[in-house]
Amino acid sequence: MAITRVLAQSTVTDLTMAEDWYTRLFGRAPDARPMPGLLEWHLADTFGVQVWSEPNRAGHSSMVLDESDLDALAARLEQAGIAHDGPQDATSSRILSLADPDGNRVVFAGEFS
Repeated sequence: MAITRVLAQSTVTDLTMAEDWYTRLFGRAPDARPMPGLLEWHLADTFGVQVWSEPNRAGHSSMVLDESDLDALAARLEQAGIAHDGPQDATSSRILSLADPDGNRVVFAGEFS
């Protein structure tokens, strides 16, 4: 087996509301709409994020994304109207933890300053 791509996924109740939030999160519209109820952001050649309309499972997803500059990300998210508590020190890195409108966890991880 040779895995060549990873897509983190969040399940949501309202795809329109989620599209707005994730568009503000990533600073751009989705890259693909592979099928009804599914949005994709291709963050690099080998990884990305899917947002899937699945109301019965919504709000129970979690993803961790590495970020090279958490402080700049925090400032950009504030300007985009995405609430957060700022970067926090964790055991082996700094993290910036967010929740989408359904309560799905999106955590950005970065190195200590």
